[in-house]
Order: sequence, then C-alpha cells, then structure tokens
Amino acid sequence: MFNVIPLQQRPVYQGLFGAVFAVASVIGPVIGGTFTDKVTWRWCFYINLPIGAVSIIVTLFILHLPGQKLDAPAETLLGKFQQLDPIGNLVFFPGIVCLVLALQWGGTQYPWDDARIIVLLVLCGVLCLVFIGVQAWKGEAATLPPRIVTQRSVAAACFFSFFNGASMMVVMYYLPIWFQAIKNVSAINSGISLLPTILSVVVGSLSSGAAISRFGFYTPFFYASSVLSAIGAGLLSMLEPGTGHSKWIGYQVIFGLGLGFGSQQAMNVVQTVLDRGDISSGTAFVMFTRFLGSSIFLPVAQTLFITNLSSRTAKNIPDIDPKEIAAAGATEIKNLVPASDLKVLLQDYNDALMEVFIMMAAISAVTIFGSVFVEWRSLKERAKSEQSGSPSPQVEAA
Repeated sequence: MFNVIPLQQRPVYQGLFGAVFAVASVIGPVIGGTFTDKVTWRWCFYINLPIGAVSIIVTLFILHLPGQKLDAPAETLLGKFQQLDPIGNLVFFPGIVCLVLALQWGGTQYPWDDARIIVLLVLCGVLCLVFIGVQAWKGEAATLPPRIVTQRSVAAACFFSFFNGASMMVVMYYLPIWFQAIKNVSAINSGISLLPTILSVVVGSLSSGAAISRFGFYTPFFYASSVLSAIGAGLLSMLEPGTGHSKWIGYQVIFGLGLGFGSQQAMNVVQTVLDRGDISSGTAFVMFTRFLGSSIFLPVAQTLFITNLSSRTAKNIPDIDPKEIAAAGATEIKNLVPASDLKVLLQDYNDALMEVFIMMAAISAVTIFGSVFVEWRSLKERAKSEQSGSPSPQVEAA
C-alpha cells in the first residue's frame, strides 16, 4: 500500500482494512457453522479454493506496483535463497510450534509436569534463544534486523499489537460460545449477537483512521484503545445467565471501540518512524506479532476454560464425567444432565467462561505498557518530508 498511496491518506485505508478484517473474523465462523450444520464440514476448506483462485488472478493480472529496487539484490539462486534467512526460520518456527503445542496440551491432555510438556517448553526456549543469536549474527541480512526490532516505537507498537490481537481473537472465539451455551442460540444467531462488537470495531477503526489523516497523531488512539478495551473486557467478565440485552450489547460496544481504535495503529507507527526501505520488514513484524498473540493466547484460554469447567463440575455435579462436558459442544451440554442439574451446569459453564474473559481483560490492560512507550510523532510531518524528497526524514516529537 505504501507504494501507491500517499502517507497522509494511509490511515484511512488502514482503518478500512481493520474494519474488513473484523467483519471477516465473524462472518467466517458463521459460514463455517452453517456449512457444518447444513452440508458438510469439508466445505469449510473447499470454499478457500475459489477465494484463493480469485486472489491469485487479481494479484497476477490487476495488481500493478511501481518498480521496487532492493538495497542488495542477489545475483544467484543461492544468494536469493540466503536472503530468506533459512537458518533463522529453521529454528524460529519449530520453536513457536513447540510453545503452542505445550500450551494446547498442558493441563488438558497432559499435566503440566509431564515430560512431553517440559520438553516442548525447553525446546521452545532454546530455539528462540538460537533465533535471537542468529538475528544478531546476521545483522542487516537477518529476517528481523536488530535496528528495526530495537527502535522504540516499533518495539512498543509490536508489544501492543501482540496483546491487542490476542484479546480480539479470544473474544471472537469465546463470546459466541457464551451465547450458544448460556443463551441457547444457534451458531448463526451467536454470530449475529456479535454485531455490536463488529460494528463498534468498524466505527473505531474508520474514525481513528480519518482522525489521524486529518490531525496526524496516532498515539492518543493507543491510549484510548488500551483503556476502552480493558474496561469493555472487564464488563464482559461480569456476564451471567440472566444478563439482559442492554448490558451485553453495551459491554460489546465499549470493547469493540477499544479494539477498533487500536487495531491498525501499529501499522501507522512503522510507516512513520522507519525509513522507506524498512517499512515492509516493520509491517511484517507487526503482523507477525499480532497473529502470534492470537496463536499463543487461544490455547491458553482453552486450557483455562477446560480446567475451570472440569474443577467446577466435578465439585457441583459429581455424577457426570467432566471430560464429557468439556468434549461436548456448546449447544449439546444441556443434553448431558437431567433438568434438575441444568441450572447448576449452566452456572458452572458461565463461571468458567468468565475466567477467560478476566484473562482477556488482563491482556487488554497490559497493552498500556506498549502505548506509553510509543513516541509522539506526527504522520503529517513525515508526509511533508516525503513530499519534499528528504532522504531520511526526522520527524519532530510532539
């Protein structure tokens, strides 16, 4: 995008991207649930074929970008391969896989002191340390050049993005479960019940993008996002089986506005504080940290939910195996117990979900530590520097 759109207009488009992503995050599960209920779960994968084909056609025949010049283009096939940093990738991605597997299995399939979990966590730590060493050794040829990672605003924005992305995906996953299990609605209607969050994300994302294009400063929206998302998540953790529409709609609006205000700000940071040649690497780093946060905290949330649900049901409904409840879908739990125990089961299920939302409130609040370290830079001033042809614009702090 930074090759074809002036810097001052990019926040508007970034806001639009954030809005589209939020809508897709809800529509996708609803479509998947519909396929599973009405046709077959295999269509959840088949549908990607035509969508992918259209994307390839658009990329090959419609998307035309200006010629880009590499700082040090490789002349041989081996040189091009080495530019991909195969050593760094070879140790980093297995390390992340080890971490995700440990978080997914720990406390559910295997106890935390099981040898499998310990080995996975140790491997994760060792491989990530090796990756850091490789990046420092390769310097400018690394996947993540140290000068980009250690830039104050970039590091703070990625920290923010890591936890902001995690809180968004956790609520997108577990709030529909609350509607299905506690409010007894279908998968489709649970998606509809998420509309307050989605519309608020859209409003927050678009309005913040327009405001940044107009006034130039993105830092206030980091603070607004941290505060509103933490408050909204905290309110969502107070949901009960008898909570009415006005409350769960209002709570979602507050949380959604917080997410929307912050969803794309890290992208604006890298396009403002980095040199033009580093923007692509900075953008990739931001996107990676955002999805990494989701990948890590979804298994954590799952473990937290199942552990709490199992302990509560084992105490309050001893006649039923907690594993059966954990394995049952959100809409099937009411068929596992007699009517006399249903109210107790729903309360236990609700309380276990609220533990997840409390965690979500905590990780939303943690984003403030990223917000406070983002420098007050003017995107408008950087845009003027680009227009004047300054080779290395230095944007004054506000």
